[in-house]
Amino acid sequence: MCLLLGATGVGKTLLLKRLQKLSLRDHHSDVGEPPATLPTVGTNLTDLMLHKRKLTVRELGGCMGPIWSSYYRDCSSVIFMIDAANTCQVSASCVQLLSVLSAEPLQNAAVLILFNKLDLPCPMSLVEMKSLFRLDDIITCASQPITVQEVSARSGRGLQDVLQWLESHRPSC
Repeated sequence: MCLLLGATGVGKTLLLKRLQKLSLRDHHSDVGEPPATLPTVGTNLTDLMLHKRKLTVRELGGCMGPIWSSYYRDCSSVIFMIDAANTCQVSASCVQLLSVLSAEPLQNAAVLILFNKLDLPCPMSLVEMKSLFRLDDIITCASQPITVQEVSARSGRGLQDVLQWLESHRPSC
């Protein structure tokens, strides 16, 4: 199981819909127009096909942050999304990320941090985001392997890299 976490409105649902479309077409498809989405209240389960093997991603709504930890058991990887265009949300996202990384059940889970919404007019640069999050320090101190990527779930930029990361970090069973 892979968990998809992040604050409300960062683009988790759109990311999952885009990844599912790409995974069903062997990664060689244009993502097309963005589908309509609604904020997730609760949890969504989405199956992705990665080289003819199913991977289930559980998206947890941002409003569920206080109870995310009840879903950590049996989790092999975590995708943590951050809205690169929402400077007001940075500190809250950083606190949530630190809480996720310090959770005992996730000490061996691979973590992918996605800075989303690069398609908007004024997103923060990767250098700015890494500095605000003190990401180099977080990566150095964390027990988990952490990967950082920039994406635009709306335009499709970087989604192939997310699928490759998921493929390389899924459990071998």
